Amino acid sequence: MMLAALRAEVLKANQEISQRGLAPHTFGNVSGVDRSGAEPLVVIKPSGVDYATMKAEDLVVTDLNGRVVEGTLRPSSDLDTHTLLYREFPQIGGVVHTHSEFATAWAQACRPIPCLGTTHADYFHGPVPVTEPLTQAEVEEAYVRNTGAVIARRFKQGGLDPVAVPGVLVAGHAPFAWGKSPMAAVEHADVLEYIARLAFKSVLLGAPESGLPAYVGRHHYLRKHGPKATYGQKQV
Repeated sequence: MMLAALRAEVLKANQEISQRGLAPHTFGNVSGVDRSGAEPLVVIKPSGVDYATMKAEDLVVTDLNGRVVEGTLRPSSDLDTHTLLYREFPQIGGVVHTHSEFATAWAQACRPIPCLGTTHADYFHGPVPVTEPLTQAEVEEAYVRNTGAVIARRFKQGGLDPVAVPGVLVAGHAPFAWGKSPMAAVEHADVLEYIARLAFKSVLLGAPESGLPAYVGRHHYLRKHGPKATYGQKQV
């Protein structure tokens, strides 16, 4: 069986999004990419398989163009979005797609999640962006691949760094998140849902649309992720 260690991590990550309530039913998927070989390979959840019964050998291995390299089950229907993100964002090692409640609500409202507080700023350097809706031509041509394309286009046009902004809302659809590994991507998906819920409640309470002052957000993000980060312990 190829990529046993990555399979184990991707399996655990898929189980985590179910256990954390981020993916009701089978509404979600996690993948990971191995870039160590001559050709990068992706490990992804099979389509429609229950998280509770899924095994490492059920996962599907593909190349970055979505060609199945190993596996007998059909890969996730979102495969082409995952592979496009890996091609466009070479810094990332894991991708998560969920239909978590509050993040999906913001996506369905076609609204970015404003940075209203320091909890948000600790993980996302600025608002969580929302894509443009897919055009009819994009849907009819290649819906799943073009879902990835509108994400990549939003980041390119906005000058956004996918490391500093590790997630996005696809308009009318749901969130995608990513990270340096599958489990890091799960953490970002979980945080994204939490800050979506906080923002929803804060807006109801009358939070100012201007949000957190930019200098406060910048300070909080850099203290955790910047070159002089002070959060956590030094690695020995």
